[in-house]
Amino acid sequence: MRLKISLLREPKHQELVSCVGWTTAEELYSCSDDHQIVKWNLLTSETSQIVKLPDDMYPIDLHWFPKSIGVKKQTQAESFVLTSSDGKFHLISKLGRVEKSVEAHCGAVLAGRWNYEGTALITVGEDGQVKIWSKTGMLRSTLAQQGTPVYSVAWGPDSEKVLYTAGKQLIIKPLQPNAKILQWKAHDGIILKVDWNSVNDLILSAGEDCKYKVWDSYGRLLYSSQPHEHPITSVAWAPDGELFAVGSFHTLRLCDKTGWSYALEKPNTGSIFNIAWSIDGTQIAGACGNGQVVFAHVVEQRWEWKNFEVTLTKRRTMQVRNVLNDAVDLLEFRDRVIKASLNYGHLVVSTSLQCYVFSTKNWNTPLIFDLKEGTVSLILQAERHFLLVDGGGIYLYSYEGRFISSPKFPGMRTDILNAQTVSLSNDTIAIKDKADEKIIFLFEASTGKPLGDGKILSHKNEILEIALDQKGLTNERKIAFIDKNRDLYITSVKRFGKEEQIIKLGTMVHTLAWCDTSNILCGLQDTRFTVWYYPNTVYVDRDILPKTLFEKDASEFSKNPHIVSFVGNQVTIRRADGSLVHISISPYPAILHEYVSSSKWEDAVRLCRFVKEQTMWACLAAMSVANRDMTTAEIAYASIGEIDKVQYINSIKDLPSKESKMAHMLMFSGNIQEAEMVLLQAGLIYQAIQININLYNWERALELAVKHKTHVDTVLAYRQKFLETFGKQETNKRYLQYAEGLQVDWEKIKAKIEMEITKERERSSSNITGKSLSSKH
Repeated sequence: MRLKISLLREPKHQELVSCVGWTTAEELYSCSDDHQIVKWNLLTSETSQIVKLPDDMYPIDLHWFPKSIGVKKQTQAESFVLTSSDGKFHLISKLGRVEKSVEAHCGAVLAGRWNYEGTALITVGEDGQVKIWSKTGMLRSTLAQQGTPVYSVAWGPDSEKVLYTAGKQLIIKPLQPNAKILQWKAHDGIILKVDWNSVNDLILSAGEDCKYKVWDSYGRLLYSSQPHEHPITSVAWAPDGELFAVGSFHTLRLCDKTGWSYALEKPNTGSIFNIAWSIDGTQIAGACGNGQVVFAHVVEQRWEWKNFEVTLTKRRTMQVRNVLNDAVDLLEFRDRVIKASLNYGHLVVSTSLQCYVFSTKNWNTPLIFDLKEGTVSLILQAERHFLLVDGGGIYLYSYEGRFISSPKFPGMRTDILNAQTVSLSNDTIAIKDKADEKIIFLFEASTGKPLGDGKILSHKNEILEIALDQKGLTNERKIAFIDKNRDLYITSVKRFGKEEQIIKLGTMVHTLAWCDTSNILCGLQDTRFTVWYYPNTVYVDRDILPKTLFEKDASEFSKNPHIVSFVGNQVTIRRADGSLVHISISPYPAILHEYVSSSKWEDAVRLCRFVKEQTMWACLAAMSVANRDMTTAEIAYASIGEIDKVQYINSIKDLPSKESKMAHMLMFSGNIQEAEMVLLQAGLIYQAIQININLYNWERALELAVKHKTHVDTVLAYRQKFLETFGKQETNKRYLQYAEGLQVDWEKIKAKIEMEITKERERSSSNITGKSLSSKH
């Protein structure tokens, strides 16, 4: 990725340009110390003077009123705030008419920023004051005052907090009174510029110590640059939070959100005092010290999938290269490309007005349809369909271009969604809520309606990243997520009636990804790269989970690596310095998944015998129990030396009825309540009581016996035997109550048990006979 710079031969301004701001993706306003406000039209390459300001008014900062948030369209998108050196800020219309001038600070007003909703304006000045104003310019409050000038200010993602500078310190102050203020020393020189992104919640700062730094919203340093030759005079996040730009003397730099640099340009600009990103995130404008306005396009973005490599060579041209045969295709577009995604055999490209869908089998005839809003901020793909996110909503389309659904929930803000907070599979859409970060909304892909009985998934901590698995049946769909403690959890997405268990899979997990061809999960854990070959094991037999993992030392990936993709058996990881590392994992677990999904148990056993790896046998053991195949389970458990489990499986095979087998399988997986339910529904009351006795669940055993008026003496007899074994006296009031005057007759009890087992056998054989007769008819 690099920047394509364009500069005019002669500057349009006579003095330094102090600030710039985009109205649309093709129109920009610039303000200069020559008192002119100039409009730039990039389509026609024309410039025109909008207004000449009074001679005593030197503009410092400009910010356009936010256009639209979510679905609400604002009427006032046609004006901007301009701060100036005379202590005033001015509300100016698009046509250049000064609607209102407000005396705001003693000395220059150094920065002014609208919040995301457009309901409040914040200004900071040389007098060290931070003030909040209403939309019409009425003073609401003075948030802070200090002895040093405040050079820069930024709103927090939810407009509830404000970040501002104080010399070498950064301060985050919540708007609520008495809330805790966060303050830390950020640079060794005065901080000149800050920016806070609403999508990734990260902070940028630039200082006179010639460094730029990236922080999280708790003030923890994520990246610090090497010292440059000159002070860093401007920094700005791209709208989607994936990139940021840095400006200095004769320097413009494009960086990834983790800090490493994509491109460095040295245009003849003097210092770049202000940087603005266009609304679609494809180009940058810089306000230069020599009167120029520098424009830079982000080009040469690259997408890779299997043997295809797609590069954005110009604004409207892409080059596709097949590395197997070196075939090259050129894709031409009518408008400039904004976003693209390459996965599952399809390239989806959104331009400013249309969406193109290419198949990797045929690059010549794309499917094209018009977009509703225009600026697409995110494209996600699954095997059967893809998701587009723009300012107006979330839209799901098939690869044939057919609109499928548009999920909605109260308070949805599409402008802050990214690949970590939205996940898509063939049948489910998961979206992390921004208002309450402990909640995940789950939707049916085909209808856009809430999944199951409409229950949301809620966790005890804030969730950072979510990911749905991609393969398998709809009712077995799982979601994995990382919370703010960096713990990795997994849970089922189907939520009917009973609360689904949320089970912890690992700790200190920084990044995760599901494989696109089978339900294998990988993650970077502290100093290890871990692959969960069969994450479902936690629902089947948690004891053998460690045996189903593959672990590898991850120290080679340095600090803060990120998993980019997991395609087939290839995992791509981006290190903190921007370099890509590819890891191949064993292809056999994926083949095992395939065999099991098509019930080829003999082939699965043959594969494990060929590979001779404990992880494969452990995965097969869990898979066979999950699919109730006892013969394979017995072979697999024997191969990993779990003899007690082999014995238990053998005892299950000898049980007389299908229901009993099912119940004991559920018990094997730890689902005791479900096992009991299966037996009770089948009318096997004694067996339900017996499993509670075997588990020493005495209260429940007696409760069932009393409720169904049967085998009370059996429960009391076993309880008595249990107490005698440990030399204890009965203290439970309920047991004392029912044991009064009851003599335990073991002969009688054994006869009753025999009768129950015979009854179950007869019932099971009559069921089989009935089925065979009906099939003959």
